[in-house]
Amino acid sequence: MNTPASNAPALYIPALAGLYRGASSAAWPLVRVVTGLWMMPHGAQKLFGWFGGNIEGIAGFFAKIGLTPALPLAYATGVVEFFGGLLLVLGLWTRPAAAAAAVLMLIAALKVHLANGFFWSQGGYEYPLMWALLAFAIALRGAGPLSLDARIGREF
Repeated sequence: MNTPASNAPALYIPALAGLYRGASSAAWPLVRVVTGLWMMPHGAQKLFGWFGGNIEGIAGFFAKIGLTPALPLAYATGVVEFFGGLLLVLGLWTRPAAAAAAVLMLIAALKVHLANGFFWSQGGYEYPLMWALLAFAIALRGAGPLSLDARIGREF
């Protein structure tokens, strides 16, 4: 129930208030950590050849679609995905890591997926654009209190 001091809307199921109060502090770290964890395997494919990856194959694809210099860009992509993802997981230098991820995923959405339409099931831009927007939101908000940035007491 709302009180004059509260701007929060009343809950349809007031019994859930305790659950929401207890779990809400985990919501933002969950978004940040999952975003980073989901990026890391893509970078590991490129940088370490894990999960069937091959940096030369990525560079060849980049060259084919006009992204040059292809090999340095393939390595840069892997670095942003793997190490940027790790920084997001840790909540360290969060804003620059998230901004780099947002730019990377926006380029992927526009340069690789846009021509395929919206739906990810058809190779469209839906999925990379969603990750770009999540990374952008993280860049705007920062890591939050459950992070190394907060523990250090400094952030970008």
